[in-house]
Amino acid sequence: MALASIGATVSLLIYLSLPCSNASGSPAAGSRRPMVFPLFLSQPNSSRSMSLLHRKLHSKSLPHSRMRLYDDILLNGYYTTRLWIGTPPQMFALIVDSGSTVTYVPCSDCEQCGKHQDPKFQPEMSTTYQPVKCNMDCHCDDEKEQCLYEREYAEHSSSKGVLGEDLISFGNESQLTPQRAVFGCENVETGDLYSQRADGIIGLGQGDLSLVDQLVDKGLISNSFALCYGGMDLGGGSMVLGGFAYPSDMMFTDSDPDRSSYYNIDLTGIRVAGKDLLLDSRVFDGEHGVVLDSGTTYAYLPDAAFSAFEEALMREASPLKQIDGPDPNFKDTCFLHSKVHGAYCLGVFPNGKDHTTLLGGIVVRNTLVVYDRENSKVGFWRTNCSELSDRLHIDDSAPPPATLPSNDSNPTLNTSSSLPGGEIQIGQINLDIQLTVNSSYLKPRMEELSKVLSKELDVKSSQVYISNLTSKGNNSLIGIVVVPTEPSGFFSNVTATSIVSRFTNHQIKLPDIFGNYELVSYTLEPSRKGARWVMKNTIVVMAIVIVAVVVVGLIAYGVWLMWKRKQASNPYIHVDEAIVAEQELLPL
Repeated sequence: MALASIGATVSLLIYLSLPCSNASGSPAAGSRRPMVFPLFLSQPNSSRSMSLLHRKLHSKSLPHSRMRLYDDILLNGYYTTRLWIGTPPQMFALIVDSGSTVTYVPCSDCEQCGKHQDPKFQPEMSTTYQPVKCNMDCHCDDEKEQCLYEREYAEHSSSKGVLGEDLISFGNESQLTPQRAVFGCENVETGDLYSQRADGIIGLGQGDLSLVDQLVDKGLISNSFALCYGGMDLGGGSMVLGGFAYPSDMMFTDSDPDRSSYYNIDLTGIRVAGKDLLLDSRVFDGEHGVVLDSGTTYAYLPDAAFSAFEEALMREASPLKQIDGPDPNFKDTCFLHSKVHGAYCLGVFPNGKDHTTLLGGIVVRNTLVVYDRENSKVGFWRTNCSELSDRLHIDDSAPPPATLPSNDSNPTLNTSSSLPGGEIQIGQINLDIQLTVNSSYLKPRMEELSKVLSKELDVKSSQVYISNLTSKGNNSLIGIVVVPTEPSGFFSNVTATSIVSRFTNHQIKLPDIFGNYELVSYTLEPSRKGARWVMKNTIVVMAIVIVAVVVVGLIAYGVWLMWKRKQASNPYIHVDEAIVAEQELLPL
């Protein structure tokens, strides 16, 4: 059975009604607008009035971090993103979890950690790592030296370890530069956390150790983040830390942080095939309300709601053949479709004795979900999440490139290379780049990388050279040389500054196969016209000498061949020439 079709029935038949307001502040056509998960706007209903909300960014001057999501839902049941920790950076694949308040990865000394996608974090290899020392705000180890953390989850998995602080990098598509943040260095994993392929968790929940809270508290981003999970086989989607210009037709509903530490919304009802289920809305009024949890795969309903829902669904899907689900641990509701290969599974389950309604990531695929913590709202906008950046132009408001960073390796430029008005002529740009991929992996892909760089820099491929590939642990160091189009040409200092700044600000977009990158150092060499002229003329003279030698050699060879042929045409030798003195016959 094909798990690829999981959740398809949800998209076709289920409506979850939310009290909501739109993003533009304009009055809605009705008093309540039910929404489909994944959310399609449906016909208005006049049962209750809507509050109006004019969406404004918390601070338009603050940057945001857009990070790519990877769809591991089919094989593993979650979405991941990439995070880089330490100096030099070590890469990790982390499950995106809005229900967790700690970001953690396996530590190098962990003996009870599973085998995951990437190597364990090595604090001893990072020059910027610092342990979080014991203090009154944390739980300390037995020696009262270091802070500890511990997290347990509903499926009986757990993680515990020590807290550390280091530089965290957010990838090439982020406006945020690497920032110091506190995270967990695991010493023990149990349950699914031990057996999963992903390295760890990126915690986006509400709490002091949450990565979002840390960035907000430092004034680096506005108090908001967004997730957009792509549909199966349509790309992973995007995550944005911080605010951006939201769509004008995005619909918002209230979220009450005082009710629960989890992100929650009000759910007023469910419709199947356009028909309201006969449910008291108070059935969704559990302790935590209706919780949105991106780290949970499926949806879980209170027993009463699930029973009514399942009965209505089975009635509407009666022509289809019901089959068992692909996972024996989950009693899923699945059907065979005659026209489409594979099984269609619901991905919705009863929540047993727990009265909480839990909506996992599978419910909001291809829906931009904005967690506006500043205004206690959650927004929804139906879209193709694999094309989110192009549809919303998220990066169009990116801050301008910074000025050329100070660099002790910069040479003193020759003032004789200046143009009128003091403009300096740059003859060559040398950049030392560190990539978070192994050198043996990178070596056969050097030509491809060179082409990518020339395209990103908008120069000819003949202007970019890669040299000096060396290994540094799991990372690679390369030298990049950028030269003008013509040997006698030059870059202006403005152009050279722009090229270096694009690397500094991570505006060069590299395919994922090359990992993350950091500019280690750079040098700008002044244009040397005289040296270029001498080199050019030296090459010409050498070429003339080589040609002359070749011509003389060919002539000599031709003369020798002619003589050789002449000798070959007369094979007989005169007798007197054939007999030497010692061989003459003696008289009898």
